[in-house]
Amino acid sequence: MSRLLKVALAVVALSVPALALAAEKIAVVDVQGAILQTDYAQKRLGEVRDQAEYKKNKAEYDRIKTEGEALLKTFQKDAAVMSQDQKVAAQNKLNSMQEDLEHVTSKLQQAEQTVGQALLQEMAPKVQEVLREIIEKEGIGLLLQRNAVIHAEPSYSITATVTDKLNQLAPK
Repeated sequence: MSRLLKVALAVVALSVPALALAAEKIAVVDVQGAILQTDYAQKRLGEVRDQAEYKKNKAEYDRIKTEGEALLKTFQKDAAVMSQDQKVAAQNKLNSMQEDLEHVTSKLQQAEQTVGQALLQEMAPKVQEVLREIIEKEGIGLLLQRNAVIHAEPSYSITATVTDKLNQLAPK
């Protein structure tokens, strides 16, 4: 066996315990989730949801959804006795309601996303500070963003810890 191969095998053999130790120091975090779960973020989202325009859109969403569900029930119940024209008219009405529902939903989502993006930018420096503190305190050797991981046991997540620390730092 060549000397280089022996050295490589020795390095690998000596690295295995270190890899096992490092494997215990792996964590995942959902930064966006941690921020949006803070008391401050919930307060800001609540303020958006209390705005007149948002409430108007939410009421419209609820109305369209209720009417659409009622029309769908009637259509399913009476479809066997409906003429072809009635079926087409009902289907067109359902399609129109679906489009209206999607439009109102996008307005609601846009209002919340705007606040969410502002919160992410506003709190990014605090998140970095909190993450550095947690990494040092817990000796984390590898920290992964939750959406980049296929599977992680809940015990690997530090998201709740990040949220708690942000709640302590965030303005009330």
